[in-house]
Amino acid sequence: MAVDRFGVRKKLIGQVLKEMRLVHEGQIQEALGIQKKEGGRIGQALVKMGAITDDQLMVALGRQAGLEVIDLKGFEPSKEAVSRVDESYARPFQIVPVSFDGTTLVVAMADAMNKGALDDIRFTANCEVKGVVAEPTQVAAAIEKAYGKEENVMASILKEIEEGGLVPAKGGKPRRTGATGAVTDLEDVAEMANAAPVKKLLNYILYQAIRDRASDIHLEPFEDEFKIRYRVDGVLYELEAPPLHLSGALISRVKVMSGLDISETRVPQDGRIDLAIGGRPVDLRISTLPTMFGESCVMRVLDRSVVSLDLTQIGLRDDEVGKIKQMIDLPHGIILVTGPTGSGKTTTLYSALNQANDVSMKIITTEDPVEYDLEGIVQVQINEEIGVTYAACLRSILRQDPDMILVGEIRDRETAQISIEASLTGHVVFSTLHTNDAPLAITRLVDIGVEPFLIAATLEGVVGQRLVRRICASCKTWYEPSVEILRELDIAPEQVAGKKFAYGKGCQACNGTGYKGRMAIFEIMVVSDAIRELIMDKAPTSQIRDLTRREGMRTLRESGLLAIFDGTTSVEEVIRETMVML
Repeated sequence: MAVDRFGVRKKLIGQVLKEMRLVHEGQIQEALGIQKKEGGRIGQALVKMGAITDDQLMVALGRQAGLEVIDLKGFEPSKEAVSRVDESYARPFQIVPVSFDGTTLVVAMADAMNKGALDDIRFTANCEVKGVVAEPTQVAAAIEKAYGKEENVMASILKEIEEGGLVPAKGGKPRRTGATGAVTDLEDVAEMANAAPVKKLLNYILYQAIRDRASDIHLEPFEDEFKIRYRVDGVLYELEAPPLHLSGALISRVKVMSGLDISETRVPQDGRIDLAIGGRPVDLRISTLPTMFGESCVMRVLDRSVVSLDLTQIGLRDDEVGKIKQMIDLPHGIILVTGPTGSGKTTTLYSALNQANDVSMKIITTEDPVEYDLEGIVQVQINEEIGVTYAACLRSILRQDPDMILVGEIRDRETAQISIEASLTGHVVFSTLHTNDAPLAITRLVDIGVEPFLIAATLEGVVGQRLVRRICASCKTWYEPSVEILRELDIAPEQVAGKKFAYGKGCQACNGTGYKGRMAIFEIMVVSDAIRELIMDKAPTSQIRDLTRREGMRTLRESGLLAIFDGTTSVEEVIRETMVML
């Protein structure tokens, strides 16, 4: 029997699935083996095996939580029930009202874990609410049946806000805040932030962003307009935004949800929000910044369901996976992942740790921030304001008997020195550096102040990477490259004889962009004895780079070309993210 966070005993999910006759004991044992090796939850392991579907897992989780499971096939919406749950709440949280008997409202949920949503509905509907569970696909279909096509949600919310008179009349502008800030009635701000229509508006904005797999949501007030932009696959897109006079109320609502001080608008603030949107757990990292025309707010979306922490799924080729696994299995040494901000370094490090995660290994991480919770791994959040720095944490971590350590970033000489000490005392240390390619990591360490002989003694490998957009599979189109394109890629026609390139035409599935999702391209430098000698001799980066290529390192541009030949990304993406190394 498992025990929930309130100490209540409940059946194990495997037992529930067996009672539903969806799996047998052999599949449970196989899933437990996968869980032991790769981490995660047994339910997801069964989905990965193909033993059950995501829908069946959600229903089983509902049964485990003690909720009634219903079948929504042939569902006919009740007008009285539907009128008690607003569409802007039903869609983001994948909840559909089923019936209302005058005192109790029954709502079907796609996510059995989203019980907090029931409390919100209980408050807004002003009645008792009973939650039941249904298959996510059935809930989605029932929402469409109950509310119709998702077309005028934003317009209806804005109309409700205008009619409620909660904000200044249309055309009102925020005051310029400058360095001293603007005088604000705190009660008015709190009232606007907690108003039901403002909550609905934010829920809808979050739902749209997460549905489109955005990585960041930007709320930006300017002098004459309020902009909402999403970053999808590394590119910013502007969306239909509400009027300027709603910027203060909307950003104040974000601050309330993340526990920030709504009365303070003169200094930057950081916070976080844990939500379940569309049946998926989502972590939002909040950052506010005072500007000339009000606070700007950026929400970083950490959606575990769209990130695969599996070495075979992040873009590594088979030979590259083998090299990374060899590094992970080393008894000691430093492995660095390099690249600019937003190049997927953290995902690669987490995938490596997930590969190494085993009951026999003690793994400790120091991160700023901790982006995803990894089961079985001790994770420490850096907080420099109170002295919890990378260097301070590393000193304490070495007294915690670790086998493997992750340092979020080597920023200075002190952090680098302690990482080297950890490596020299028998630990494997993973970390990141901001450099343009793998060989430049050595130069960067020397610049920080690390002695070359220490780099040569401890550095085992450097992984350089970039993210490129994947061509949408629904509108992928093949073509033969012209001489001009080959010249731009700096390759000869005979190198691509018989090969075709691909691009995305643009379709509904990719919102007309021609791309859907991203993948990483890599260059992996394994530090050989010959490279160690060059490091000791303080050889220039160009010489080290030449040797690594002779020893078989594939550059970022060469990895990008292989992805082009596979038809997974486009010429434009590879040219944008890589350069030819002479």
